[in-house]
Amino acid sequence: MKSDQTEIRIRGRTIKTVSAEVEGRTVIVKGRWLKLAVIKDDELVQGEPVRDPKAFVQGVRGRALGADVLSFAQKVPDTKPKHDLYFEWDNAAVVSTVDYTDWWEQKLPQESRKNARRASKRGVVVEVAEFNTAFVEGIKSIYDETPVRQGRKFWHYGKDLETVRMENATYLERSGFIGAFFEGKLIGFIKLIYVDKVAEIVQILSMNCHQDKRPMNALLAKAVEVCSQKGITHLVYGKYSYGSNPNTPLAEFKRRNGFEQMNFPRYFVPLTLKGRLALMLKLHRSLTQLLPPGVAAFLIKIRAKLASTAAPKIGSEPPVAAALNKEAETNSA
Repeated sequence: MKSDQTEIRIRGRTIKTVSAEVEGRTVIVKGRWLKLAVIKDDELVQGEPVRDPKAFVQGVRGRALGADVLSFAQKVPDTKPKHDLYFEWDNAAVVSTVDYTDWWEQKLPQESRKNARRASKRGVVVEVAEFNTAFVEGIKSIYDETPVRQGRKFWHYGKDLETVRMENATYLERSGFIGAFFEGKLIGFIKLIYVDKVAEIVQILSMNCHQDKRPMNALLAKAVEVCSQKGITHLVYGKYSYGSNPNTPLAEFKRRNGFEQMNFPRYFVPLTLKGRLALMLKLHRSLTQLLPPGVAAFLIKIRAKLASTAAPKIGSEPPVAAALNKEAETNSA
């Protein structure tokens, strides 16, 4: 059967990729040498991503996608493998939001509680925000503070207002925004997307010049509180561990804000001989997964140095000032 094309965003750029509708899901293809078929925005789809694996695999095989490997995962908090297929453990940074008081008093370290309170004492107001023109203008001002974040070129820097509005309006009917305001000005925000009983943080960002006020800690605490009030059971903050190095500044930041690692199965099904060989040789894994932790850390430092050299007037950024943007993982949200 004929395939289609779907727009996705990777690091701030909109591109088109091969796609097809299979069993009610949009399957896209990514990768160059090894082409991987995945469900578009798989962590954001409502219900079970793949209800009937056999029918789903047959459906993907019947489309002209040109993919070598099909991959799909179970969703948090569905962690027990349920399909008789090859899988590897994936992970997420998760907070149980059933009981906000328990999280605040038992899971959140004392220092992070102090930081969340410090934001209020220093004049930061954190509240649920309406997605309107003023809020979009605030987001743009945060985007335009610096062209370099996390040691790499920041892909949202310099975008026009309409693009900022459009890109943050995805899944708007089940999204929530929380803003951190100082003297009436937006200095940080979170975008949540609600998926069944889970909330996914798809973007969290704050201004570098206000890091002393600890807006990130206050935003995360408010997100847990909001989820608890809405009857959401879990808040997901991307991965807990990226690649082969579990001890990154971002992972430490998540730990200090009460997030824990939750492992779940990610399935891989070869569709071609190349795909079968790639799975045997573990070539389907990313470079950060294959490299030793020390080598990966060294390359990240080199990348950060090159990025800062390219923008010498900006200066350095705190290691978790731009904590997460899911577009880095080919997410259109």
